[in-house]
Amino acid sequence: MKKNTLFSTITAVVLSTTYLDSAAQTTDTTATSARSDVSAPNSGLTISGYVEAYYSHDFTAPKTSQERPGFLYNHRRNREVNINLAFVKAAYASDRVRGNLALQVGNYAQYNYAAEQTLVQNIFEANAGVKLSKDHDLWLDAGIFASHIGFESAISKDCWTLTRSMLAENSPYYLSGAKLTYNSGNGKWTLLGSVLNGWQRIKKLDGYSGPSISTQVQYRPSSKVTLNWSSFIGSDRPDSLKQGRFFNNFYAIINPGGGPSGGRFGVILGFDIGADRKPVVHTGSDTRVDGGGSYVWYSPVVIARYKTSDRSYVNGRVDYYNDPNGVIISTGTLNGFKTVGYSLGYDYAMLPNALFRVEGKVYDSKDPIFASKSSISRINTSLTTSLAVNF
Repeated sequence: MKKNTLFSTITAVVLSTTYLDSAAQTTDTTATSARSDVSAPNSGLTISGYVEAYYSHDFTAPKTSQERPGFLYNHRRNREVNINLAFVKAAYASDRVRGNLALQVGNYAQYNYAAEQTLVQNIFEANAGVKLSKDHDLWLDAGIFASHIGFESAISKDCWTLTRSMLAENSPYYLSGAKLTYNSGNGKWTLLGSVLNGWQRIKKLDGYSGPSISTQVQYRPSSKVTLNWSSFIGSDRPDSLKQGRFFNNFYAIINPGGGPSGGRFGVILGFDIGADRKPVVHTGSDTRVDGGGSYVWYSPVVIARYKTSDRSYVNGRVDYYNDPNGVIISTGTLNGFKTVGYSLGYDYAMLPNALFRVEGKVYDSKDPIFASKSSISRINTSLTTSLAVNF
């Protein structure tokens, strides 16, 4: 289906609640009220959109290389002006019903949805929800929605850094299934449980009977602190391998507001750890041996930002990804994927709805895994700039 045809149909659909302006991969439109500059009178209908253009220059890669490293899914094109993410969204919300549909184009969709069926690759989100209680904030939502796992999203302007951490790039950005969400009356607790098609899967993996389960427990003791634990239990392998997956995401956001209530300085501390059971090994005819034990990967990250003026921030990040068995990121090298990342960025709000950003980033791997001008390098350096506009 042509992309312009997809975008022309958006105005005919009335399923959406808009994204939340927050620093989180938990940017979850099913958890917020609608906001937009365009609305239908008294209907709860809003129309909104987002466009992020960028240019990324990889100083390490060969001159002929047009792509950044394969474990990245945002800002991946090299040495060319391109669109990372653009979407148009229609949203509807009332006291007891909500839903959303957003259609997307850009490199994020190109790379992150490559395993999905062509028809759904342009769906950023599409879900419907019903409030189950008159007296309590309890909702049932079903469809395709932003992942509650992690603190970064594909919407760059809602994140503290221009590019995503390795932790975010290699955990689900979107999920498909059904979920129950409860928010406490005092606004301090969010509890979520979901039944999913898989690990970032709209179409269930062939050979996997599923389903997968995911949870979230979020506690906000004050306006300046958010504590979160999210989990995933399921698999991203066929049933025949018997490779169950158990994954945990932890993070703390401290002083996230950045304004008078949040202060000038903020810190995010994050940690992911996952384990896939070792696969069943076929040793002959009908003989199968359980591998025993698990392959474990983990990733810590620290992000800090400082408000330098009413319109600008500086930010820095240090993250590490350890996947020696190549469960998530396969390298084929002796030590697997063991990489440290460093970044330093500057953000300037040109207008209330227009954000310019620039970021320098360095990856330092234990093994040579990055294509370079000579052969293969342990180090990768890049500079990325972007201009994001929402409406």
